[in-house]
Amino acid sequence: MSAAETKEKLLAGALRTLNEQGIAKTSARTVAAAAGVNQALVFYHFGSVDELLAAACRYGAEQRVARYRLRLAGIRSLAELLDFGRAMHEEEKRGGHVAFLGQLLAGAQNQPGLAPATAAGLDLWIEEIEKVLVRVLDGSPLGEFADPAGLARAVAASFVGLELYEGVDEAGAAGAFDALEQLAALAGALEHLGPVAQRAVRHHLRKARRQSAP
Repeated sequence: MSAAETKEKLLAGALRTLNEQGIAKTSARTVAAAAGVNQALVFYHFGSVDELLAAACRYGAEQRVARYRLRLAGIRSLAELLDFGRAMHEEEKRGGHVAFLGQLLAGAQNQPGLAPATAAGLDLWIEEIEKVLVRVLDGSPLGEFADPAGLARAVAASFVGLELYEGVDEAGAAGAFDALEQLAALAGALEHLGPVAQRAVRHHLRKARRQSAP
C-alpha cells in the first residue's frame, strides 16, 4: 500500500470514527482500527491525532463541496437555494456528515488546534454559498443592501445549527425551514415588482438604513 493510500485510509477512518463514536472516543487506536492499519501510522503520517482530525476536516469538506458544486452553480434564485438546502439537508443527515462537523465544532472548544481546520472546512462551504448569493441578489431590490459574505456565513452557521437542533426538536427545525421558505417567497415577490415599486422599496430601505446608522 502506498503512503498516499495509507493517508487516505486514515482520513476516511477518522471521518467514520467521529461519525460513529464521537470525538471523545476518537483516538489513534480507534481510527487505525476503522482504517484497517497499524495505529503507529497515525503518528508517522500526521504527527498527532489532532493533526489527523484537522486534515480529515479539510478532506471531508473538500469532498462534500465538490459533490454539490455543480448544483450550486445552477441556482438562480433564493427559492432555489432554499430547495437545494432542504435536499442537501436530507442527504447530509443520512450520511452523518453534519454530525461529524458538529463533533469538530464541539471539540474545537477544548482543543484549540482543531479550530483553524474546522473554520477552513466551513470556509469552503461559505465561499460556494457566497457565489450563489452574489448571483441571485444581483439586480434585486435587496442586492444593494445585503452583504453576500455575511449572509453566506449566516447561512452556513444556520445550516449546521438546524442540523444539530433537529436532533432534539425535529418539529422546531422543520418550522425554522418553513420560516426561511416564507422569507424566500417574500424576496421572490420583491424581484417581480415593477420598476416604480422597486424604486419605492429601495427608497424605504435606504431611509431605514440611514435611520439605523449610529
